[in-house]
Amino acid sequence: RHNLKYFDKMRCLRKRSAVSFLGILVVCLLFMNLYIEDGYVLEGDKQLIRETTTHQLNPERYVHSFKDLSNFSGSINISYRYLAGTPLPRKRYLTIGLSSVKRKKGNYLLETIKSIFEQSSYEELKEIAVVVQLADFDSAWCEGMVQDISQKFAHHIIAGRLIVIHVPEDYYPVLDGLKRNYNDPEDRVKFRSKQNVDYAFLLNFCANLSDYYVMLEDDVRCSKNFLTAVKKVVTSREGSYWVTLEFSKLGYIGKLYHSHDLPRLAHFLLMFYQEMPCDWLLIHFRGLLAQKEVIRFKPSLFQHMGYYSSYKGAENKLKDDDFEEESFDIPDNPPANLHTNMNVFENYEASKAYSSIDEYFWGKAPSTGDFYGIVFEKPIKISKIKVVTGTEDRQNDILHHGALEVGEKIVGSKKGRKCTTYLRLGEFKNGNFEITDVEHKVLFDINCMRILVTKSQKEWLIIRSISVWTSQTPNQ
Repeated sequence: RHNLKYFDKMRCLRKRSAVSFLGILVVCLLFMNLYIEDGYVLEGDKQLIRETTTHQLNPERYVHSFKDLSNFSGSINISYRYLAGTPLPRKRYLTIGLSSVKRKKGNYLLETIKSIFEQSSYEELKEIAVVVQLADFDSAWCEGMVQDISQKFAHHIIAGRLIVIHVPEDYYPVLDGLKRNYNDPEDRVKFRSKQNVDYAFLLNFCANLSDYYVMLEDDVRCSKNFLTAVKKVVTSREGSYWVTLEFSKLGYIGKLYHSHDLPRLAHFLLMFYQEMPCDWLLIHFRGLLAQKEVIRFKPSLFQHMGYYSSYKGAENKLKDDDFEEESFDIPDNPPANLHTNMNVFENYEASKAYSSIDEYFWGKAPSTGDFYGIVFEKPIKISKIKVVTGTEDRQNDILHHGALEVGEKIVGSKKGRKCTTYLRLGEFKNGNFEITDVEHKVLFDINCMRILVTKSQKEWLIIRSISVWTSQTPNQ
């Protein structure tokens, strides 16, 4: 009897445990359901939040793939059809890649190609190659587009600046019955998954055509002399590590890569082609290659101009409000070592002021004699200098009393180099400093530049941007 009572008691405990477990499981499933429903947003809203939302890949499932990513340096074995143009006779500085499909409403491809060429000078055209991938499986549409492109841009095709390619459908992976991540409808999943494969094939083709590669969409307008601006930015980043430089804040527009990274990116897009949209995958790619933060430049060089999306012809009114179409005077900011003796706040270090990226240096209340120093890697001649302090949000965190000086005669080791002689060029006014014709006012080649605090202030100091324009390079 005692044994029977014991077993009955155990059964009851098991039942209660099972009920409790089932209850917890139901609650978890409800929370998961709420999470999934909450994660579902309309496609137009998705595009607006892509810049700020982090989407997770399954780390356990793909960890082996991540480790192997560094080995994906070889090209993907694909046969490309040349619809117009021939293989490039020589390597260029920049390849511009476009992938286009038939749209239900509107077609902007010809205008995009026209903008690329019209906004480039003759000298710039010598350094670029434009590769257009017609990625639609409708052969009649492809033939019609090739005819239009060949008629309107025959000169550029003959000059070896424009190539039109196509990848046969046989090379594509399965595009039906894919996973419906983010609760996307099946046709949306198929569209974005195919787009990932389209881009992978395009990147694979462009891997050896130039030193750098920029991806555009087929409904984009370019700013004037965008190549010159890109070259200046790349030069200013010499010596620093980067995977992606961004020249637009929208989607897959204006993203610059080293061409040697293209094979890995192509493999990566193919590996996860059905997981998520391409611009989300890009965030993961640069993170895996150890660039954790976005490096985006302003003003933007490329603007989205299409009114109708290539997906179902839906309206797409997204615009980049940082875009400037006319040529702008982007600084050279030659390579330099940056240092300060001010008390830096958190991670707002000195390097963040010396670039056109939307970030800044922030130091705690400076005292008389404090400085922000720049030691150029090579002696330079400067034509113009502009320094802006404070921000719209913190208009009082400016340099209230300060001067700008340039120096020569470097002494010390590379880690602690400094100039022995300085020449004062002027004082800050309302937190800003600007001077032109510096090469006519300074007779020596400049090794150093510094911002000097001439009177203590209780306010903190934000140096928002330091811009340096050079004239001819001295022969040394």
